[in-house]
Amino acid sequence: MVQSQEANALTIGGLAAAGDVGVETIRFYQRKGLLQTPTRETGIRHYDQEDLRRLRFIRQAQTAGFTLEEIKELLALDVSEDRSRARELARSRIEILNAKIAELERARDSLRRLAKECAEGTAGPCPILTSFDV
Repeated sequence: MVQSQEANALTIGGLAAAGDVGVETIRFYQRKGLLQTPTRETGIRHYDQEDLRRLRFIRQAQTAGFTLEEIKELLALDVSEDRSRARELARSRIEILNAKIAELERARDSLRRLAKECAEGTAGPCPILTSFDV
């Protein structure tokens, strides 16, 4: 049985709920050119399953750490199926994530050392607090 297009239509609130975002997020993505703004039909804008797929794509790409500009490019690549450029963007994102992970590991190691120093001493200023005092 084929469902009518009307049955698959979502309002902006329905799209937001189905994509687990707020209505303002939808509007923000529209202003950034990531999502289209459909024309009004009987005073209401209707979104379809392709809009929902695109919204989920944007959210997943954000979770992977891509910027909105990179996501815009990925969406264009999705249409063109340019695998080499998509792979290049992914590799670049991996390098950036690796750098952030290394930075977080250094911060964690520093805090561990400071916590240990703090636990060992009983007098004088706390090494944790003095490390933040510049």
